[in-house]
Amino acid sequence: MTEEFTNELSPSGAPSGQPSDSAPSAGDAPTPLRIAVSALSDIGCVRTNNEDAFAYDETLGIYVVCDGMGGMASGEIASARAVAAIVNSFAGSASSGIPISARLLHALNAANLDVWENAQIPENKGMGTTAVVAALDGDKLILGNIGDSRAYIVQDGQCAQLTVDHSYINELIRNGTLTIENAHNADLQGMESVITRAVGVAAEVQPDFFSVDLKPGAAVLLATDGLTRYFLPDEIAAILAASPFESVCANLIGVAKQRGGQDNITCILLLALSA
Repeated sequence: MTEEFTNELSPSGAPSGQPSDSAPSAGDAPTPLRIAVSALSDIGCVRTNNEDAFAYDETLGIYVVCDGMGGMASGEIASARAVAAIVNSFAGSASSGIPISARLLHALNAANLDVWENAQIPENKGMGTTAVVAALDGDKLILGNIGDSRAYIVQDGQCAQLTVDHSYINELIRNGTLTIENAHNADLQGMESVITRAVGVAAEVQPDFFSVDLKPGAAVLLATDGLTRYFLPDEIAAILAASPFESVCANLIGVAKQRGGQDNITCILLLALSA
């Protein structure tokens, strides 16, 4: 299997699609929000170890999910190191006055460098990890992703994917070879797990960034592909609507395992509430 990785930063070094940091106009003051969080990770039905990792810090407003890859235990090392590097870097810039989007870019670059340097150890050679990260910025959520771990928003009963996968299968969807609806049933001869961008496989990496406005009642789900490969967006919305908040992650993971659970399964659910 050949894996191709794209790792070029934009010329400015800034996140593509970086949100404006201009102040809101009079009368547009954001509604104060607080975020409830629930998270769970499961080894799945087939794997003998869990190469996923997650972490969050509610005080900092940072939430991270990673899905490691590599031989032996290296995937576990890559995801754990990336999660720790992202949270530690973000914490270290908390009082810097730097915009959230720039802090998130710096954190992802720090994680990439950490995993890349540790991948030079012979037993870790070839390791890497996906990353999907959410950072609270007032009434907005800034999202960064590398690889095929995803973020979804569920609002007013509708679920939509916020991030764009860096994957072979998504390239087929983008060029029209597959549709989102039939991608789950496509025979890709083992290529369905190939990603085109990952943390730590080269000295530099290019994250994608997205921004979403939050309002009370909106939910954001961060998840590895061990979960997302088994769901269409409307199914995610239906489980959220039918489950108590504290049970959503367990219910999603339970359905993924009923449908095969071929990989590790990890998710973090955020719920925006009035302060």
